[in-house]
Amino acid sequence: MNYKLNINSRKEALIKLLDVIIKHENEIIEALYDDFRKPPFESIATEISYVISELKYTIKNIEKWSKTRWVFPSLLNFPSTDYIVKEPYGKVLIISPWNYPFQLAFCPMISAVAAGNQVVLKPSELAPKTSSQIVKIIEKVFHHHHVKVIEGGIEAAKNLLAQRWDYIFFTGSATVGKIVAKAAAEHLTPTTLELGGKNPCIIDETANLKLAAKRIVWGKFLNAGQTCIAPDYILIQEDMKSHFVDFLKKEITNAYGKNPQESPDFARIINEKNCYRLMSLIEPKKVIFGGETDIDSCYISPTLIEEDSLDTSLMSEEIFGPILPIITYKDEKKIELTLSKYGKPLALYVFTDDRKFAKKIITQFAFGGGCVNDTVIHFANKRLPFGGVGHSGMGAYHGQLSFDTFSHKKAIVKKANWLDLNIRYAPYSKKLDTLKNILKWF
Repeated sequence: MNYKLNINSRKEALIKLLDVIIKHENEIIEALYDDFRKPPFESIATEISYVISELKYTIKNIEKWSKTRWVFPSLLNFPSTDYIVKEPYGKVLIISPWNYPFQLAFCPMISAVAAGNQVVLKPSELAPKTSSQIVKIIEKVFHHHHVKVIEGGIEAAKNLLAQRWDYIFFTGSATVGKIVAKAAAEHLTPTTLELGGKNPCIIDETANLKLAAKRIVWGKFLNAGQTCIAPDYILIQEDMKSHFVDFLKKEITNAYGKNPQESPDFARIINEKNCYRLMSLIEPKKVIFGGETDIDSCYISPTLIEEDSLDTSLMSEEIFGPILPIITYKDEKKIELTLSKYGKPLALYVFTDDRKFAKKIITQFAFGGGCVNDTVIHFANKRLPFGGVGHSGMGAYHGQLSFDTFSHKKAIVKKANWLDLNIRYAPYSKKLDTLKNILKWF
């Protein structure tokens, strides 16, 4: 089969994939719940419907995206026709994470297939029920030479990375991202690395604190905080802290009740190892809300921490769980010192009614993407690139950019034969002054 050139066959495969996913919606919801008690609402909103939307968008636009694009020719090449041909890289490896195991496996795979590539997909072994559903769906839609799923743990990933690929797409931690980048460098394989970081959430004295608290609680505790673009810590003007903490407490209770462990809307930590790691970050004397844990059910309650140091274990790494440190600042110098300590995050959020302050924060600091007066929602717009910078990743995707990510842009100049200017050919004697005069026009 020729998966590379036949746009219609790619489109038909994606249409079939859409149909199979819709038919398996309930099984996917059950698998996500079994893996870490992901609430059905979150499973639909952040996983299944997002994949379905991406599929529909790609199916609708694949022919337009794949077309040859003509560009204005250079006068230096006159007369010519210049254009860009999009071609697939070839054999693509996609390694997806466990926190959004369905969405972050299928979305890049959809685009890789749309661009004409053959794909090997390695889902996370930490979400085995969802991984099994992925295998079932892929095998119903694709020939194994077109898209193949390889299940397994670290050894399976190592074996895959030891192979030569034409492109590698990885979503996960910065630590593993470095391993992927090193393996790719052995073959000079281009990569997209979607990583993470300590995402700051800055709140100044002009912010609507009640609304800010509601939106931050949603963005932080969605998926039990296991979201790469969740706010990692609060940086709030010190006079506002006490008032804001009261709003946070109320919003957590409004969302999950007085006992979040009994809430059907609060997920669990993926496994005991990650649960123990998060538990070790909680200093009981600093807890101002929550702090309850249950290792048997991998439960950690939504927890607020009053943090007075940037050198604690809690502040030394990305938290990736339902723990929210709150740090205060007196002036903008403290903001700069705090953000500069952690490098370039995947996301940044600022809550303010001061447009100048918002603009200053956005322009002064480098980060992957973010929001003013909200959290997380920039991920949902297919017309916005999603990706990190520096230690939070390289490359970006979503919408048409996903198709372009998995496509090599081949530059072509078709030169006409009816005119051939002699100036470019040797011998060059007596041509230099003419060349300089011509180049003045460019």
